[in-house]
Amino acid sequence: MSISSSLSNALSGMTAASRMAEVVSSNVSNSLTDGYGRRSLNLSSAVIGGVGAGVEIGSVTRHVDSGILADRRLAGASLGGYDTLVSTMNRIQDVIGETGGTDSISSRIVALESALIDAASDPSSSINLSALAEKLNDVATRLNTASHDIQTERERADSSISDQVDRLNTALLQVQQLNKDITNANNSGYDPSGLLDQRQLVIDEISEIVPVREINRTGGQIALMTPSGETLLDGEAKVFGFVENPVIVSDMTIQSGGLSGITLDGQPIATDGIGKLAGGTLGATFQVRDSELVTAQEGLDAIAADLISRFQDPNVDPTLAVGQAGILTDAGAAFNVTNITGLSSRISLNALIDPTVGGATTRLRDGLNATSPGPSGDASLLQAISGALAEPRSTSTDSTQQSVAGRASNFESEMGRKRVEFDSEVSFANARWSSLREAETADGVNTDYEMQMLLRVEQAYAANARVIQTVETLMQRLLEI
Repeated sequence: MSISSSLSNALSGMTAASRMAEVVSSNVSNSLTDGYGRRSLNLSSAVIGGVGAGVEIGSVTRHVDSGILADRRLAGASLGGYDTLVSTMNRIQDVIGETGGTDSISSRIVALESALIDAASDPSSSINLSALAEKLNDVATRLNTASHDIQTERERADSSISDQVDRLNTALLQVQQLNKDITNANNSGYDPSGLLDQRQLVIDEISEIVPVREINRTGGQIALMTPSGETLLDGEAKVFGFVENPVIVSDMTIQSGGLSGITLDGQPIATDGIGKLAGGTLGATFQVRDSELVTAQEGLDAIAADLISRFQDPNVDPTLAVGQAGILTDAGAAFNVTNITGLSSRISLNALIDPTVGGATTRLRDGLNATSPGPSGDASLLQAISGALAEPRSTSTDSTQQSVAGRASNFESEMGRKRVEFDSEVSFANARWSSLREAETADGVNTDYEMQMLLRVEQAYAANARVIQTVETLMQRLLEI
């Protein structure tokens, strides 16, 4: 080997060592950076004319286990969805109260039953009658507040859907641009690893909103598709639409056309509003708005309907005619079985009883339509009202025979059961996500290994430098001859 060849080989070795040191230092400095894929430098021996010509520096390889990454994203989508459901059920529980809680609807009804017993024990007491009217109004107000809060939660969910759709569209456009940048980098011979890191982070954000799968395309580009088969991006990003409703009332649903679903090119993608985009936080938010909160509203309306119908029964209050409003009303009118939606937001104390609007609490004892005051010691009507409240009955929406307090308690228990069920799903999803995340991290940067590589790079650099120093000594000796 000639002296010039030796010098050339050593210089190529020093260049390779310098480039490897750059790659190793990048790995170490980004060992805790989300989305960073460990790099390695590809080296090969250079041969010219069948003779070794040092080392040839190849491309930089970015190491990512695509299988674990894909599974971790799907697990993250599931975890985010169940987290959304649990958060909502916690807020529903706060709105309606827990069975046995002092602020629950069932507790308010139990307090009403106690007030009826007190009033029946001394029907001549204006204090007891006023306390009874107060408890009746308290139950109605509690139902009004709960119904209002449920619709506020639906408005919150609707706003969240709008925000998530905007974020989804923005992220898809970012992936589209990064695809182009990565192709340009590959075609120009530049290292696209940094762009690949950024694209992975953006896709991670998308996967929280909707579950995604990557499909490789030429030039380093990828397509994105949901596991159910909805294409999000393939060359060009799809643009999804959504119309937010700032005010939502109980009779507004996606089926009635009162609420928006996801659209593509102005057309709904599915009758349920979400279709093949379900599975992440976006799908869970649709479930919250159109299922869980609607079910909660229906439960409140069933309780309100049960209360009003028992109190407007002429068999309980003989002064009432069929179809006349009773002690509790539908915004002042009698209950109509065909108009139950949103009833809990309209239930109110009859103005004939409400002392704040000129009503007389004595009508609780004498009858709503009594033409003259009855005997002050007559407790028969109060006892009939108390019996009607505690009697097991079925309703137009529930064939199970229950008392009003029992129906309210069962409703609260059902909401609590759902919350516990979603909590259990969160625990499972979180354990799965954590396991996959740990496996993904294990395949990432190992700082111990990188430091060992750095020592090897240092040794290689020193060895090549020694060769150059030796060549210099030989050249100097030749010049001295």
